[in-house]
Amino acid sequence: MENLTLTKAWDKTFPKSDKVNHKKVTFQNRFGITLAADLYMPKGAKGKLPAIAVSGPFGAVKEQCSGLYAQTMAERGFLTIAFDPSFTGESGGQPRYVASPDINTEDFQAAVDYLTSLDNVAPEKIGIIGICGWGGMALNAAAIDTRIKATVASTMYDMSRVNAYGYFDSTDVNARYELKKALNEQRTKDFKNGEFELGGGVAEVVPDDAPFYVKDYHDYYKTKRGYHKRSLNSNGGWNKTSALSFINTKSLSFINEIRNAVLIIHGEKAHSCYFSKDAYASMIKNNKFKANKELLIIPNAVHTDLYDKLDIIPFNKMTSFFENTFNK
Repeated sequence: MENLTLTKAWDKTFPKSDKVNHKKVTFQNRFGITLAADLYMPKGAKGKLPAIAVSGPFGAVKEQCSGLYAQTMAERGFLTIAFDPSFTGESGGQPRYVASPDINTEDFQAAVDYLTSLDNVAPEKIGIIGICGWGGMALNAAAIDTRIKATVASTMYDMSRVNAYGYFDSTDVNARYELKKALNEQRTKDFKNGEFELGGGVAEVVPDDAPFYVKDYHDYYKTKRGYHKRSLNSNGGWNKTSALSFINTKSLSFINEIRNAVLIIHGEKAHSCYFSKDAYASMIKNNKFKANKELLIIPNAVHTDLYDKLDIIPFNKMTSFFENTFNK
């Protein structure tokens, strides 16, 4: 495995809980990339525990939202890991800051591999939580990995759809062609320069007339609330050409074949809510196993409310969802 440099300091955007034990762990995916994760375990826990792997949002790191979700669920009795995706954060992989619907779906499956290897995990009681763009990755993983008994997608993005069609499906075929031309010109430039140019993270300054979702992201990633030095969104952003693989891949094509339990959660006022509504409709269409699928809309919540607002994120619902599924 790659030799990763893992910080020993608690550098999360949330306080450390006195109800759980925490340690850093690493594991490898089937592409040979070593992933870094934080493992959270309830203090005093005995026997084989139900386990949950968490990742997201897209462009975030495990010290942000996913770590908060993982630690909170560990307080509720689950062994959890929050991991950095390939090429980002403390995880390995070159070049840096690349995203891929295939590799990132595999990251979730590699997390399941790791959890199944632990002596104190019940392998028949493993679930995943994906946040934002990783909500889509979680659904994609659930469609291929039957070991995932329960899946939560929170404030979900369909990254293939938003890259190919733009926000609110506003990109037509001609605009998409121009986008592909620009991205491939960037590939030529990157190859000649011997490095990959970054696309820039969330804007430092947001004009008054900017769309609300731009302000929403700024309020999280660029402020004390959620800023982290390793977060792509808080800093230089993704490799510019990362969008190419998403444009050419419909990653949620087989979610109506998911037999195990799924809970999709979204804020009513989120600009992104249509992703969850449409994914849920696709998931239950012609699916004989729709009784264990649920779409939960949180009244008045916006997209980033489900990143870190403990009074809005429905942890009680998620806890009962995992417990009821695992105990059947």
